[in-house]
Amino acid sequence: MTTSTLLGVLLPVVPLAAGLVGLLLPPSPRGLNGDGVDVEQRARRAAITLGVAGAAGALVLAVALLATLDGPAEARTTWVDLGGLRVTLGVRLDGVAALVAVAVAAVALAVQVYSIGYLKRGPHDDVDVDHRYPPYAAQISLFTAAMLLVVVSGDLLLLLVGWEVMGLCSYLLIAHDRRLPEAPAAAMKAFLVTRVGDVGFLLGIALLGVSAGSFRIADVLAHDHASGTLTAACLLLLAGVAGKSAQFPLHTWLPDAMAGPTPISALIHAATMVAAGVYAVARLYPLFEAAPVALTVLGVLGSVTLLLGAFAATAQDDIKRVLAWSTVSQIGYMTGALAVGSPAAALFHLLTHAAFKALLFLAAGAVIHAVGTTLMSRMGGLRRSMPVTFWCTAVGLGALAGVPPLAGFWSKDGVLAVAQAAALDGEGPTPSWVGWLVWLAGLVGVAVTAWYATRLLLRTFLGETRVPLARPHDAPGTLRWPVLLLAVPAAVLGLAGFAAPFADRLQPEPLASPEHPSDLLPAEPLVHLTPSIVLPVALLLLGAGLAWARWRRDPAADPAAALGPLRPVFAAAFRLDDVQHALVVRPVRALARAVRAGDERVVDGAVEGSGRAASGLGAGLAVLHRAALPRAAAGVLAGALLIGLAAVLIGGTA
Repeated sequence: MTTSTLLGVLLPVVPLAAGLVGLLLPPSPRGLNGDGVDVEQRARRAAITLGVAGAAGALVLAVALLATLDGPAEARTTWVDLGGLRVTLGVRLDGVAALVAVAVAAVALAVQVYSIGYLKRGPHDDVDVDHRYPPYAAQISLFTAAMLLVVVSGDLLLLLVGWEVMGLCSYLLIAHDRRLPEAPAAAMKAFLVTRVGDVGFLLGIALLGVSAGSFRIADVLAHDHASGTLTAACLLLLAGVAGKSAQFPLHTWLPDAMAGPTPISALIHAATMVAAGVYAVARLYPLFEAAPVALTVLGVLGSVTLLLGAFAATAQDDIKRVLAWSTVSQIGYMTGALAVGSPAAALFHLLTHAAFKALLFLAAGAVIHAVGTTLMSRMGGLRRSMPVTFWCTAVGLGALAGVPPLAGFWSKDGVLAVAQAAALDGEGPTPSWVGWLVWLAGLVGVAVTAWYATRLLLRTFLGETRVPLARPHDAPGTLRWPVLLLAVPAAVLGLAGFAAPFADRLQPEPLASPEHPSDLLPAEPLVHLTPSIVLPVALLLLGAGLAWARWRRDPAADPAAALGPLRPVFAAAFRLDDVQHALVVRPVRALARAVRAGDERVVDGAVEGSGRAASGLGAGLAVLHRAALPRAAAGVLAGALLIGLAAVLIGGTA
């Protein structure tokens, strides 16, 4: 086993060990033990140490892997062989895996450190507000380990294990704050909606494994699958991708997941869950490239999701829901890039998005921590009292909107460039109309994103305070330092797109194994300074200018009022949640009620009816047995006479 493969094996193991040990920590009852030691605080400190150490260890290993990995590497061992169908345990490493692992571990470490302050104190006091911190920190470690397992896994079934553990951890973490009535419902919704997609994901993996005779990713990629089998498998995989990455029509769980703690929102939106779907498609991209029907479907769904998320974000009052809908939209850019044949552009935007979206959620958490509300209508004027948070948020929103030279500008321009090439030149594995659809949706998304990003900045930090607040101020160190450090990659990471070695690392290795060496040519830089960047910049200025002009006219008014009758439609995300409720939830509940009624009245009725019949027969016989003595004697004699008569008649006949 080489150094690189050893690092790859340890990468998910370190946070996994931290999480498992954290789950074994004793419960933290409020109060003191007999020695006067605060049991709760001791358990909390142990959980903090384990959580931070696990994430920091994963980050060190990921950086070391990125530095030492000089080509595709793989290590494996056969776990079980069922009639020639092999399941292996091992890792499959390339530049994509190393870069994504660094992003996951960095965001996880920022979230662990940030949570120390965010879940300890209330907005205006020094009272501990969360005595369930140990399982919380342990679940974050397990969440991180599951995503890293997806990143480095060399076997589809092992990838599926990490995929499913992420779903379980998301349920537990979204429902962490049991004082909020909406949290359990949001967690259940996230769990069920993603499980719907995961059924398709499981079936797709099963089809590929049976077809290739192995679940090892290199074997699956190298096998010559039948066209129908490959198309069916890729479409089934897209169901899981739509669920995990919150793509239409399985996107409805993500905005509701904002009921969870803000650090968890940052983790889910920036580095885990939603990124897993995009990464899985990039990991298996040669299969999708050979199944253009699946990529066409992905392009349509990505374009719809891009616009749906962008328009829904324009009318939200909750600052976290604005950012949640922006995630839905930005994932649409990534899936659109995959659809037009550029996994490198999709992964580049995934990395920059991880930086600026984690920054935005943690900065929003600092605002919520200071003012005690998530509603922008109750904010305003925070720039003077929270300057550090203001400038960090400005950097994050600029990267989100695509302001040059921030990171999001270069990665988003890379997506638009490949979509433009697919539309105008017919480049890519899908028909040119898919390129047109992704390109035009992406251009509209630029203007709309600039509009709602400007609105968020104006409503939150500028103007006058709309509701008196109790002396808001910048967050303490444990909340401030993760935000400051994340502002750096959010600002400058996009410049890496000019470097050909960086682009080379983002090229998925279709057959990255010793048996099947990759024959990819050296990659060109992901971004270029061409005249085509003028159009996105013009649309950016248009969207931001419209929001600014509306706000300047009346700083007290919400720029979203300009949407008129469309505002409630956008706020409800085109009421697709209601449609889903009417077409899926209600019929399923009605079917469940009918099945329950049938079970209670037919199955249980038959069982209980037979019992009642036996009891009634027994009661009737008991009445006969309780007859008076003269009648009983007469009955016995009559019976004896009848038996004797029957014996005589039968004997005589014989």
